[in-house]
Amino acid sequence: MANTSSRTLKLLSLLQTHRHWPGMELADRLGVSERTLRRDVDRLRELGYPVSAARGTDGGYQLAPGAVLPPLLLDEEEAVALAVGIGDAAQSGIAGMQEASLRALTKVVRVLPPRLRARVDALREMTLSVAASGPVVAAGVLTTVAQACRDQERLRFGYTARGSARTEREVEPHRVVALGGHWYLVAYDLTRHDWRSFRLDRLTEPAATGTRFRPRPLPAEDAAAFVQAASDTPAPYKVEALVHAPATRVRQAVGQWGTIEPLDHDTCRLTMTSTSLDWPTQALGNVGAEFEVLGPPEFAAHVQEWGARFLRATSAPERPPLP
Repeated sequence: MANTSSRTLKLLSLLQTHRHWPGMELADRLGVSERTLRRDVDRLRELGYPVSAARGTDGGYQLAPGAVLPPLLLDEEEAVALAVGIGDAAQSGIAGMQEASLRALTKVVRVLPPRLRARVDALREMTLSVAASGPVVAAGVLTTVAQACRDQERLRFGYTARGSARTEREVEPHRVVALGGHWYLVAYDLTRHDWRSFRLDRLTEPAATGTRFRPRPLPAEDAAAFVQAASDTPAPYKVEALVHAPATRVRQAVGQWGTIEPLDHDTCRLTMTSTSLDWPTQALGNVGAEFEVLGPPEFAAHVQEWGARFLRATSAPERPPLP
């Protein structure tokens, strides 16, 4: 019989894999009596896991939703899949998703063995995602830089700017920014004595030095504004439209790249954030329903331009057939 701690972890793992476990089957899987199983379940409850129990012929145990999110146990395949998915979500362009995804990715990658980190990087490098249109950044690079920002710890790395030779940098990292399909580090460069933005796909071998620093005031409204000013990246548009279709239908066409707020059974509000107005226009066209542009004015003009272009395409004079 396994010791109590390892058996409790195995019990938690089993409860996370199935919605419902009959008591006798669960006890057999653990190699214990049903009485011992009840004690192990009570131990999980004391640790904050909401395990519900039902009596009778159909009785058993299941892990119910709780008021707080307890720690989860993942096998190797699940951990790799989770890290790859979070990496794509961090570059999705969904408002509010990037920072939370980066925090989650940092937690997962920090505890992955090196061989699993290599699998995560290989999968992200060799797969395409409609969310991540820019260069893929290794999960280890991304999380090392993010941790240094969080811990206010100086960072050393190699950097190759466009058209330049590789140089060694030591910086005081401020924030990581996802913008225009690229990841950037905003940091104070201790060699050049000035603020800089560094593309993470051009950054190699980052390592925290162990030296803490007091944060300096950033010469911009925020890190994203600093990167935009330094790279001439256009500010993203926040597009809003009233769509005359059920929210489920709109969600099927748009997927995760927009926020959908149901207003009634046949109407919803769609909000999308994008540096290009082409994608929201195409997404609304894919819904195949009437809609009204709520803003911004640039998007209304863009839709009018597309509409006029399509109308011209149908009213063009007849031409002789092409050879």
